Amino acid sequence: MSFDLVIFDYDGVIADSELLNNRLMAELLTEIGLPTSLDQALALYMGKRWLDCQPLIEARLGRPCPDPVLTEWTSRCHTRAATELTAVTGAVDFMRGRTERRCIASSSPPDWIALGLSRFGLSDDDAGPVFSAAIHVTRGKPHPDLFLHAVRTMGVDPTCAVVIEDSPHGVQAGVAAGMTVIGLCAGGHVRTGHAETLKAAGANHLAHDYAEAARILDVGRRPHP
Repeated sequence: MSFDLVIFDYDGVIADSELLNNRLMAELLTEIGLPTSLDQALALYMGKRWLDCQPLIEARLGRPCPDPVLTEWTSRCHTRAATELTAVTGAVDFMRGRTERRCIASSSPPDWIALGLSRFGLSDDDAGPVFSAAIHVTRGKPHPDLFLHAVRTMGVDPTCAVVIEDSPHGVQAGVAAGMTVIGLCAGGHVRTGHAETLKAAGANHLAHDYAEAARILDVGRRPHP
């Protein structure tokens, strides 16, 4: 089967931002009385929208999350990202070098995605349309809604789309959408056992870098006997 569309997650797939985001999340939650380590933040919140993180935080906190938390976390992330954010190794060249149509489907809001794309020098043609679970769908990952919204908008059959994801929830969403899923283990947040976690979530393929992802796509483009 050939793939007509490559759908990229953003955090941990294009932007090497998961450590930055979750370190700041852990710091802020600790400040409000919910001691949280980086590894806990990665395990609990990675790949989710704030809308889906908030009830998890409140369940652990035992009370409503203070209103300023989201605003403060967003501010800290944007401030640090403006000077520190880097792309996942190989992501920029990969996006510029592929011939398939592409788009981004992320749990993050559009302004956060735009910040990184601009910083990495990726044009609209390089990245394709951006779909955000923060504004385009009611249910975030691991539900398939965002990926299905993306293929409907792009006019592509789900079975002809391949998703590149780094989080278990994202992998589950791609599988539920009926798409081929590459579990990417190339970001700075990847720990021992991450590949096995993505495989258990349903990833069809695993790639430890973008060269491996390219080989998977190139094999997929060849007609089956």
